[in-house]
Amino acid sequence: MISIHNLHVMLPGFSLRAVDLHVGRGEFFVLLGPTGAGKSLILESVLGNVHVAIGQIRVNGKEVTRMPPERRGIGIVYQDQALFPHLTVARNIAYGIRYLDGDREDAYRRMDALTDRLGLEDLLHRSVEHLSGGEKQRVALARALVVRPDVLLLDEPLTALDPNFRDEIRDLLKSIHEETGITVMMVTHDFTEAHYLAHRVAVIRDGVIEQIGSPEDVFRRPRTAFVAEFVGIRNVFEARLVGKEAVVEDVCFLLGRPARDGERHVAIRSEDLRVLGTATRPAGDCENVFEAVATKVVHKGFVSDLFLSVHGLPMRATLTTRECIDLDIREDARLALSVDPAHVHTF
Repeated sequence: MISIHNLHVMLPGFSLRAVDLHVGRGEFFVLLGPTGAGKSLILESVLGNVHVAIGQIRVNGKEVTRMPPERRGIGIVYQDQALFPHLTVARNIAYGIRYLDGDREDAYRRMDALTDRLGLEDLLHRSVEHLSGGEKQRVALARALVVRPDVLLLDEPLTALDPNFRDEIRDLLKSIHEETGITVMMVTHDFTEAHYLAHRVAVIRDGVIEQIGSPEDVFRRPRTAFVAEFVGIRNVFEARLVGKEAVVEDVCFLLGRPARDGERHVAIRSEDLRVLGTATRPAGDCENVFEAVATKVVHKGFVSDLFLSVHGLPMRATLTTRECIDLDIREDARLALSVDPAHVHTF
């Protein structure tokens, strides 16, 4: 549905370089990356709002690289909604219908169905300036969908919303996508949104795509140290890998599979580290069980970060605060720590 090949966009002080990606029909695709990585610039390139120096963009099998935005069959919802403040809700939603080549009466019937589906029927005659953040975002979504675009672009549409509104709109996006089967490309910083909504994600850094894959692949099996750290893996180490062993300083981790040629790093999610109790290493032949010392305990509401030293190697574990209390984990406590070999990722 969306095919981007060898995309280069040159701006003062920044550029997208050799971007290649494909979004399948009906797919929900999410772009992730730090601020300034180029995520929104990819969306604006697909929409047609920036000049493409090199490369090709196709939407629904049609080349659109040099085509004006209004002819591309694309809808977009921005973080700030970009509604017209002098128009009512109804006129905002209907704004794009005047530019349709097809049956406008059908578009107005679709508008009626959308306003009912999005809970906007009682707000149609109100000024958009008097709406809540969640209501404004629903209006922006209705305006984008009423023209039945081939593709829906979402540029951080939930970031500015209060948490309650954010959950509401996120659920709404998921249900609308499931009902309509529309192809979606979304920019977000929120990992929960990516896990909940995306079929696949791409991680971008400084205008270059670092990795594309399912949320499970990217969040649990990163291919670079940058991706590992970006997706929240706190234990990333250079290692010497031989067979099914990874040696980091004085610590040897057993792996769930033999290391591949060229792999030089180990990554372990902090949630995958298990604290077996305030004791030294248990007796018996257990895989990946280590003696550790708690150097700091940081409670963050329902979860706690546990900073550890494993034979001098600094590591971090994430536990529920209830687990920390039940195990009586405090600074300087001696612990038994374990990790499943299958959760020791190498790259």
